[in-house]
Amino acid sequence: MSMLEMRDVSKIYGHGAAQVTALDEVSLTVEAGAMVAVMGPSGSGKSTLLTIAGSLEDPTLGEVRIGGTSLGSMSRNDKARLRRRTVGYVFQDFNLLAGLTAAENVALPLELDGTPARTARTAGLRALEELGLAARASRYPDELSGGERQRVAIARALVVEPDLLVCDEVTSALDVSVQAVIVELLRGLQSEHRIAMIFITHNLALVRSIAQSVVVLRDGVVVESGPVGQVLDRPADPYTARLMQDVPKLAVAGTPGQPARPR
Repeated sequence: MSMLEMRDVSKIYGHGAAQVTALDEVSLTVEAGAMVAVMGPSGSGKSTLLTIAGSLEDPTLGEVRIGGTSLGSMSRNDKARLRRRTVGYVFQDFNLLAGLTAAENVALPLELDGTPARTARTAGLRALEELGLAARASRYPDELSGGERQRVAIARALVVEPDLLVCDEVTSALDVSVQAVIVELLRGLQSEHRIAMIFITHNLALVRSIAQSVVVLRDGVVVESGPVGQVLDRPADPYTARLMQDVPKLAVAGTPGQPARPR
């Protein structure tokens, strides 16, 4: 089953001479339980693709389906309801609320969706326990390490039991040893929960480690897509070949044949 389908999606900002096309007829599919990496330079449209994929933003043209449901004909409230119950988000900067404890941050999506506070807190504690953070539940974000904050952010995304996880550079703010922990965590989530995932990264080791397919964007256009091995090792497009040379090759501990240090 396709968990996410984007068909000929375009996103245009501004009007007249100030008009900018962030995405131009982009199509992609993420099957249930699959992990798709999105790569490209700054300004290529990666973040716009993620916000549209997660229904945080509407496309100018084209169709988006989540779990087989087309978003185009849905009301704003119905779309928000589907998003809260189907999609989890993990951001590069963690996006935790400083005034809430780890447990309160994790429970927040459930409470916002109308779950009673006690039930939401119990679910939040379970999610933290699954990620090895039960002992840090009462700590505030500024009392946690970067890796712990990212795990709290992942727990918050998982507490709604999503079918689709949308991740924006989830390891870029972390040192290499902590990246390995997050990568192993994501691998385990895919295996245990069969969550579909679409994520942005510049880390080739991360792509090789957990993604099944990769999409390469340039100026809002998909220049290449396909299985990870094919795109990274035998790129068909000259731009993709150059990109593979230019992106940082940060090794992830546990990736076969690669040392756990930056190169």
